[in-house]
Amino acid sequence: MELILVLVVIGVVLALNAPSLRGFFASRRTADTASTLLALTKWAQSEAVTNGHLCRLNVDAASGTFWLTVQEAGVFVEKSFDMGRRFQAPEGASLSLRNDALTPSASKAPLNLGLKKNDSAPAAASYIQFYPSGRKDAATIEITDRGGQVFQITCPSATDPFQVISPSEASNNG
Repeated sequence: MELILVLVVIGVVLALNAPSLRGFFASRRTADTASTLLALTKWAQSEAVTNGHLCRLNVDAASGTFWLTVQEAGVFVEKSFDMGRRFQAPEGASLSLRNDALTPSASKAPLNLGLKKNDSAPAAASYIQFYPSGRKDAATIEITDRGGQVFQITCPSATDPFQVISPSEASNNG
């Protein structure tokens, strides 16, 4: 009888906390996506410096996907390995990219810079470029989860490293 009573109490406590647990797991998926984006920026910079290739971290806000491309023979191509696959933002989350390296007039002009027509990278500079010199575009990627929490993957200048700013860190600094 005591065992049944303990199981009932545990069941009631879990039932009361289920909505908050659902939000916790959704937030964890968004944090994991931010970590993945950070890892991709580090890999792209390393690849650019090591092999002397231009690399891009492409962000398609409309579909919520992001992926890496490397310039080979003047054309940006996707690589066929784990870091080269397309990644998807969690369900209900949105992505946005602010490329601080572009001037307002440059961001309006379509950029083709070696992209083939069948490349699925949008023409309007929705990427961060990594250069063989070790520099990169200053940019901020924001991932907003369904609860409105915003994770930022940001690089304030061409020489600073990318870093993740979580919602709790943003609220402490603001």
